[in-house]
Amino acid sequence: MLKRSWRSYPYPRLACHRVTDQVRSLLTLAIETSCDDTSVAILATADKYDQTSEKPAATLHFHDKITANNAQYRGVHPMIAVESHNKQLAPLISRALDALPSSSHSSFISVRSEKGWLSKQKPDFVSVTRGPGMFSSLTTGLNTAKGLAIAWQVPLIGVNHMQAHALTPRLVHALETPTTKCTEPEFPFLTLLVSGGHTMLVHSKALTHHAILATTMDIAIGDAIDKMARHILPADVIESSGEIMYGRLLERFAFPNGVSDCEYVAPSTRAEEMSSKSSSWAWALAPPLAKTRSGTRSKAMEFTFTGLGSAIERICQGKEKVMTHDERVDLAREAMRVAFEHLASRVLMALQKLNETHGADTKSIGTIVVSGGVASNHFLTKLYVKIESISLHIRELIVQGCAHSSTSEDFPISV
Repeated sequence: MLKRSWRSYPYPRLACHRVTDQVRSLLTLAIETSCDDTSVAILATADKYDQTSEKPAATLHFHDKITANNAQYRGVHPMIAVESHNKQLAPLISRALDALPSSSHSSFISVRSEKGWLSKQKPDFVSVTRGPGMFSSLTTGLNTAKGLAIAWQVPLIGVNHMQAHALTPRLVHALETPTTKCTEPEFPFLTLLVSGGHTMLVHSKALTHHAILATTMDIAIGDAIDKMARHILPADVIESSGEIMYGRLLERFAFPNGVSDCEYVAPSTRAEEMSSKSSSWAWALAPPLAKTRSGTRSKAMEFTFTGLGSAIERICQGKEKVMTHDERVDLAREAMRVAFEHLASRVLMALQKLNETHGADTKSIGTIVVSGGVASNHFLTKLYVKIESISLHIRELIVQGCAHSSTSEDFPISV
C-alpha cells in the first residue's frame, strides 16, 4: 500500500492582505444585572482615535438604569431584584435600540420606533456582566444577552464585574475629549474596589492582567457600613429618608455640612494607627486585626469588618434609650474612620511591598484607583488624601465614585 504524501492532502489557502493603520469602530450593547440595578448602555469606539482631535475615543449613545424598590426590606431582596430585572430589562433594551446609530450599509437591524421601522447599525457584539453578583440577577441579564447575540449572530462577551470596576477610569477617560480629559491611570496601578458586595485590593499590571492582593474575610465594606448605620441612626431618620443605602444616609447624618465638618488627622505611626481612640462617651472602637491571639494577623493582607460591627451593635444596644444625637454623630464618624483606615492600611502595606520589590525593568506604582459604590463617600476621599500624602509619594489618587451602573463622579487628586 502506498502512503500518500502530506502534500497531497488538500489544505486551506491563506489570503494575505496588507495591514493598514485604519482602526474600525466597534459598537456594543451592554447589559448589567449583577444586583438590584437594571442597566443598559450603547457604547461605540471611534473609527481612528487621534489625541489631537476634539472628538473622544468613545461615545456613549445610551445609558440608563432602574433600581428595584427594596425599601420595605431595608436592603436588597433577591426576589424583588429579579422581578425588577424581568420587568425593566426589555423596555430599557427597546429604548437603547432606538438610540443605535443609523445604518446605511448592509449590516443593519430593523428597529420599530414611533417614526416607524428604522435601519440601525447592528452591534458588533453584546456585552453582559457574568459575575460576581447575585446568581438569579445575573442569570436574567445573561439569558437576555445570549438571546440577542444569537438573533443578531454576533459574539457574546462576558464581563467580570470586578475587572470592570478596576478599568472604569479608563472608560471615563475615553469618553472625554482630549482637551478636557480626566486622568487615565498608567499601568501598573492599584485598585481598591469598595462596594456593598465586595471589598478587594487589585494590582493591575495590564488591560487583562490583574492580581488580587487582598479581599474581605467576612462581609464587604458597604454591607458593614449599612449594618452600622441601622444601629447608629435614629429610627425616625431611617423611616423618613426612604433610603435603602444606609451608608449614604450615615455620611449625611455624620457630616450634615459635608466633610468640612470633620477635622481629620491621619495617624503618623503604625502604633498610633493600631491604637483605640477613647471618646468622651466612655466607649472606644478597636481597629480590625489590631489585637489577635497569635499577634501575627495585624499585618495580614485581608479585610474584616464583622468585629467592628459587633462592637457598634453592643454600644448602641447598651445605650439605646439614652444615646443622644451628639453621641450618635460621634459614633458615626468614628465608625467610618476606623473602617476606612483599615482599608487604607492594607493599601499602604501593598504599595510599600510592591514598590520595594519592583525591578529595574518594571515601573513603580504611582496611582491608586478607588472604585465602587462606597467610593462616593467623600469622607473616604478626604481620609485617603491625608494618609497617602504623608505616607508615600503617590503621584495620583483617582477616586471613581460610582455605584453599580450609575453615572460616575470623578475626584482626581494630586497628592
